[in-house]
Amino acid sequence: MAANSPWNYARNPSLADDIDFAIRGHDLQFVEIELDPGESAVGEAGAMVWKDAAVEMATVFGDGSESADAGFMGKLLGAGKRLLSGATMFTTVFTHRGTGKARVAFGAPIPGTVLPIRLADVGGTLICQKDSFLCAARGVSIGIAFQQRIMTGLFGGDGFVMQRLDGDGWVFVQMGGTLIERQLAPGEQIHVDTGCLAALTPDVTFDITTTGGVKSMLFGGEGVFFARLTGPGRVWIQSLPFSRLAGRMLAAATPAGGDRRGEGGVLGALGDFIERS
Repeated sequence: MAANSPWNYARNPSLADDIDFAIRGHDLQFVEIELDPGESAVGEAGAMVWKDAAVEMATVFGDGSESADAGFMGKLLGAGKRLLSGATMFTTVFTHRGTGKARVAFGAPIPGTVLPIRLADVGGTLICQKDSFLCAARGVSIGIAFQQRIMTGLFGGDGFVMQRLDGDGWVFVQMGGTLIERQLAPGEQIHVDTGCLAALTPDVTFDITTTGGVKSMLFGGEGVFFARLTGPGRVWIQSLPFSRLAGRMLAAATPAGGDRRGEGGVLGALGDFIERS
C-alpha cells in the first residue's frame, strides 16, 4: 500500500470486526468503510450515504453487539440504553455478503469532523457527548455513562447521561467544527466551554467551575460554568457545537438580526440591549 494512501488498515487481533476505513472531505466529512466478506459495520439510523450492492442492510434493536443467546430482553436493554443517551432504539448493520472488497459510507448530519478511534488504544472505553455516535465496527457496544456529580449533570452541558462506547474495535464519532485533542498529564487541568467538550477517556475527572465573578457570569458571554477537566487522560474539544451554530442561526433569523454577542450570559437579550445602548 502506498505511503500516501487514504486508507487506514487495522491488523491487530480484535473481538470486533477488523474493518478498514478512510475519512473523506474536510469541513463536511464522511467515513468510507471497506469490508471483507462476512465483516459488518454498525451505523446510526439514517447515517448511510451509499453502499455497494453486495453489502446487505439489516435493522436491529440496540447496537448489534449482543450475542445470539442474549435473547429479546438483552436486546431490549441495549436499545433502552441507546434511547437514554439520545440515540434511537435501532441501529443498522451492514454486512458484506459477496466476495472481494465492498464499501459502505456514513455521513455526519452536521458540519464538522469525524473522529476515528480504535477503542483498544484508549483502554477500551470512550465517553462522548450525546448523539455523537456515527458508526463502528460490529462488536462495539453503545451504552450510557451517568454523571454522578449533581452539579456536573445539571450544568455540564450534556446532562446526566453521556454516550459510552466499549470494545476494542474502530468507532467513529461526529464532532462540530474543528477538533483538537489534548493529552492531560496527572493533575493537569483545562477549562472548556461546556458545549465544546466532545469526548474524553474515563480516567479524566470531569466536573464544573464558575467562569469568574458576577460581572463575568452576567456579561462575559461564556455562561456561568466551565467544564473543568483534570488529567491524566485524553480529551477531545470541538470548536463549533451544533447548539451554538443553531443558536446563531436562530438569532440571525430574529427581527433584531444576528448581533447576539451576549447570548452566553444569563441575561440573554437584556445583555445585548445594554451592549447596543
